[in-house]
Amino acid sequence: MAGYLGSRDPVREETIREIHRRLVRGVRGEKALPGEYRSVQNYIVDLESMKTIYVPPPPQDVPRMMRELVAWIHAEQRASPVIAAGIAQFQLVHVHPFVDGNGRTARLLSMLCLYRAGYDFKRLFALSEYYDRDRPAYYRAIQDVRERNLDLTGWLEYFTVGLSTQLREVQDRAEGAIRSESLLTRAHGAGLKDRPIALLAFLLDRGKGTIAECEVAMLENRRTLQRELKVLVEMGFVREVGSGPTDPTKYYVPAS
Repeated sequence: MAGYLGSRDPVREETIREIHRRLVRGVRGEKALPGEYRSVQNYIVDLESMKTIYVPPPPQDVPRMMRELVAWIHAEQRASPVIAAGIAQFQLVHVHPFVDGNGRTARLLSMLCLYRAGYDFKRLFALSEYYDRDRPAYYRAIQDVRERNLDLTGWLEYFTVGLSTQLREVQDRAEGAIRSESLLTRAHGAGLKDRPIALLAFLLDRGKGTIAECEVAMLENRRTLQRELKVLVEMGFVREVGSGPTDPTKYYVPAS
């Protein structure tokens, strides 16, 4: 899969079929017909009500619609690459060209479209991570298009918010990693021993920790940890958060 997401070659039907082939092979088995367009009519069913909520185009229309989708991807776009990628993702889900694995194939297609337009995310995230947090919201955004006579506005808002959320989280993680590295470098330079530095590294990784959580992670007795935390607090590497020494909810966070 990395080969396709690292390529700026034109997106062809075979590209999409190969993405599907790699996605479902060994996961969904041969029942998903890896890389093959469906030859049967399929249906989208609401698992709670067991009612059919969408009937994709008949199988004989799939090859033509996929050719049209690929041609549209390569046509000169007035829309921004982000909007175009969102439209391509929805359209593949709408055509539902495969027996199974259409959603994942569509998500990778949108990422490939963005990569070809110059958006190199270095594989630092996948849109599926955002969708998996609230699957009903994802399905509602798609179904909303069908219920609004193929008005893509709601879907594109959902798509762009998901993309911006993922990018912001990648930025936050990168900035956090830089801050952590800087704090640990300062701790080493201050002459701290291995155990307090390991304790600081644990708090940096977790974001915060109570004395009990530090005990479990560091396999140290409470008295020793209290001394080491006191040193880290006094040297400005850690902050104590709580109302007082006996506060049972007290915890420790790395200094910002």
